[in-house]
Amino acid sequence: MGPVFDIVALRSLVAVADRGGFHRAAEALTLSQSAVSQHVRRLERALGRPVVERAGRSTRFTEAGNLLLEEARRILGVHDDAARRLLDAEPATIVIGSTEHGADQLLPRITEAVHGTLPHCRVRFRIDRSARLVEAVDRRSVDLAVYVTEAASTEGMQVGSMPLSWYAAPGWTPPPGPAPLPLVAVAAPCAIRRRALDVLSAHDIAASVVCDAGYLAGVLEAARAGLGVALLATAGRDPEGLVAYPGLPRAPAIRMSAHARPGADPAMVMHAVEAVRTLLVGLEGPGVDDAEYPHATGPVPPRPASAHPAAPTPLPVAAPRPPLVNDLAPPRPADVEPRRIAVPR
Repeated sequence: MGPVFDIVALRSLVAVADRGGFHRAAEALTLSQSAVSQHVRRLERALGRPVVERAGRSTRFTEAGNLLLEEARRILGVHDDAARRLLDAEPATIVIGSTEHGADQLLPRITEAVHGTLPHCRVRFRIDRSARLVEAVDRRSVDLAVYVTEAASTEGMQVGSMPLSWYAAPGWTPPPGPAPLPLVAVAAPCAIRRRALDVLSAHDIAASVVCDAGYLAGVLEAARAGLGVALLATAGRDPEGLVAYPGLPRAPAIRMSAHARPGADPAMVMHAVEAVRTLLVGLEGPGVDDAEYPHATGPVPPRPASAHPAAPTPLPVAAPRPPLVNDLAPPRPADVEPRRIAVPR
């Protein structure tokens, strides 16, 4: 009988490639590092050729190793599909967490990326505050979470920034000065609430939170009711029943991160993160023209004491920039040198 490639060893080889080293592969597979090393040596004995070789202080896959890696992915795909069909196994469930901000745009793209990598899995969602999502990932009850970076203690993988815009009910006007600007926001702690207050304070605009909401839905309802203005991250889509309010200083975009649980499928994580990055890059663009909106970066002019200003017109839609190159995307063999991995000594 010819050489036999062990399924467990092939899975370790793929994990070494996807995770970038033996140590991370061992963590993802919940194995010891020495066990992963033994699996790779077993494949080398079956193949009759080295799978990795030294390159300076690091190592890289050999030509034979790269060929074996391609075959390993195909073998594992066929094996896992057959096991599901023959054993009538329940499909795996992937739990995706997301902040409320921009979830209507984020979740469909993440779902498509997950199914593109794991076509037979089920996808469940958890929408929550950023800090609680990170805690859920660390408890391994969520596989991958996308959240507001500064709202959590874990920075995670940077995936881009989400633009922030001021919104109010159609025809809404602020009260005459010197009354403070009424603001509706998610109850503290909330990074976007803090950003709104900081931006207004930096431009010497007095503001008062007139409505604290437990969730984003409450902020939207309060703004639609005309209680005040809201700073929102909408991922390029205006909330129903609200219009952009350009009479206030522009707020900087807020950074977004992704955090994956240890052991999560690395290819699924990579493709989901890429999908989020592509979305957020598409939302970037040149800011509002300061000549057309002179108060976009400066303070709002004093409000008249006896008359309301005219209702603002919606902001023009900015053209998206071309997508950036993603540093997590797998390199094309023709473009780069063979991948380097860390091998235990």
